Order: sequence, then C-alpha cells, then structure tokens
Amino acid sequence: QLQLVESGGGLVQPGGSLRLSCAASGFTLDYYAIGWFRQAPGKEREGVLCISSSGGITNYADSVKGRFTISRDNAKNTVYLQMNSLKPEDTAVYYCAAGSTTDITTLQAMCVAGIDEYDYWGQGTQVTVSS
Repeated sequence: QLQLVESGGGLVQPGGSLRLSCAASGFTLDYYAIGWFRQAPGKEREGVLCISSSGGITNYADSVKGRFTISRDNAKNTVYLQMNSLKPEDTAVYYCAAGSTTDITTLQAMCVAGIDEYDYWGQGTQVTVSS
C-alpha cells in the first residue's frame, strides 16, 4: 500500500519550534517532489514549502520565510519541515504530498503549485500554536 504518514504535530507556545516528518511506505520518495501544505479552519489549503527530487526548494508562503525550512533524507525515505518562531497564525493541519510532475530538461520531479498535481497525500497532522 502506497502511503505518506505525517508526524510531529502538537501544541506549542508562540515562539516555539516543531519538526514535522513525512514518511513514505510502499514507494521511494527519491523520485518525487515533496510539498508541505496546510489548511486552517475555514480556509483553503495552501502551499508552504516544497523540495524537488534534486533538492531544489520552492517557497509558496511568504509568511514562513526565515522561519520554516524543508529537507529530505532519502536514506530514511522521509522529508522534514522544521518550523521555528511559530506564531498563532501557523495553526493548521499540515499535510505532505508527493508529486511526480517532471521537468523535461532535467528529468527531475519538480515542485508545482497546483494541489491537484500531487499524486499522494498524507492524512495530516495538527499544529496548534497557542499560549
């Protein structure tokens, strides 16, 4: 069974940090771009950060610049989202997704903004930033 599983969410005070993990089972993440998305109550799902199969990073949310970073460990078949200096407005369910849209010049899976272009999604992990 092909699936992504997020973990690492929880309740944290403003200014705190969390590291989310996105682990794959049933397939290898090496050949996929992995995006992190989030959805707050009453809002649409939005892109946060993405890492291509070659390691290139795309930031989809200006609000997380300088605070969130994305990385991948192909040996562990896992992608991480390190979140620092968390704010209450970061409260959301965070999802990871794997996409195989290929850059025809590099033949690497590239980051894309369209949610519908991702092949596999995790079930999400809740992040709550509150004092």
